[in-house]
Amino acid sequence: MRILVVHAHPDPGSFNTALFRVTCRVLAARGAQIDALDLYAEGFQPVMEHHERRRYHDKGDNELGVEDLLERLMNADGLVFVYPTWWYGLPAMLKGWLDRVWLPHRSFIIPEPGSRGPIRPGMTRIRLLGGISTYGAPWLWTKWVGDPGRRTVLRGIGPLCAPRRETFWEGHYLMDQSTPATRAAFLARVEQRLNRLKSLR
Repeated sequence: MRILVVHAHPDPGSFNTALFRVTCRVLAARGAQIDALDLYAEGFQPVMEHHERRRYHDKGDNELGVEDLLERLMNADGLVFVYPTWWYGLPAMLKGWLDRVWLPHRSFIIPEPGSRGPIRPGMTRIRLLGGISTYGAPWLWTKWVGDPGRRTVLRGIGPLCAPRRETFWEGHYLMDQSTPATRAAFLARVEQRLNRLKSLR
């Protein structure tokens, strides 16, 4: 299985980056082929320019400038996000990756003008979808707000993937009050969860 692990944190010394490295290491140890996409380290530009928006629905032309990133996505059998939850959702860097790389005619199919019907999935190759995130808020408050980042990944992206995909989510809450002990415990929990993934057996 080829797994695209997408990371979005500006500080290479952060706990979130440590989670990214552990994720890549454990999945590789389980036999997966890892494509580690560190959006900040690779200098990804998250802002959609006006000319991109104008050609957003134009098949082929909408891929200009993101061809390599799009092919990395299209070649993935699994997709794992590792990112910090900021203001209850995705960091701007990661949201920009979704805006610019998840494109009509490739990752999803929009019905022709005048026709009715739902958007059709274009990522049915993806059999594993998951996320690992850190949260400043406590678990209960995050749930009350609706956990928008998790919903975007599992309920927004999920239906574009394989119908029988395996999904998972792990969150470290109250990150601003974390201690070396809580961080170590969460790293161990993430490693255990990744080792239980059935799609890698």
